[in-house]
Amino acid sequence: MITLFHCMSARSFRPLWMLEELVLNYELVMLPFPPRVLARSYLDLNPLGTIPLLVDGSTSMTESAAICQYLCARYAPTPLQVLPSEQDFGAYLNYLHFGEATLTFPQTLVLRYSRFEPEPRRQPGVAEDYTKWFLARLRALDPLLAERTYLCANRFTAADVSVGYALMLAQHLGLAQRFTPAVAAYWERLQQRDAYLRALRSQEAAAVAQGVSTTPAPDTVPGGQ
Repeated sequence: MITLFHCMSARSFRPLWMLEELVLNYELVMLPFPPRVLARSYLDLNPLGTIPLLVDGSTSMTESAAICQYLCARYAPTPLQVLPSEQDFGAYLNYLHFGEATLTFPQTLVLRYSRFEPEPRRQPGVAEDYTKWFLARLRALDPLLAERTYLCANRFTAADVSVGYALMLAQHLGLAQRFTPAVAAYWERLQQRDAYLRALRSQEAAAVAQGVSTTPAPDTVPGGQ
């Protein structure tokens, strides 16, 4: 049985969404946010105190994009991965990691300096600068999404899950109204997927059952929470 340690709507939503896309059995362990402070026993499993943590037999992983890649390879065959023999293999890997390294990273700084630092340490200017950084990099997808339904290989893949989570986080930050029309239409398509909707319901049900707040708790620093 795969076990995923998760906080509501945080980076760990990527592997949760992937598990639903792959229709795999899993146990979802909900943690209060931030777990390194509010669930100290979790540090025994993941000394970093970050989420996600995915445990699959003897395998433990903490990087959300890497977990998506792992699940595709481990539970192949699946159209959710792009094989080295396919023309878009490079694009697939690029967008899989673009979603985290390029799109999620600046948003964590927006969160930190606009919401999570104590009032005297908040820096609205820094938050706005990183908002502009995120939106500028997001616009790089606009020409592609104006012509394609998904990012690569003419189908939905794990790369769309990775980028899709970055758009989910942006929506929580109130940035969705600043998406370009092509990006906004893409995000709307992603939200209609059955697996995405099942993942939302799964985290909600697990949080209620385990007595954890259902308020979304996005990541605040690079590397998760």
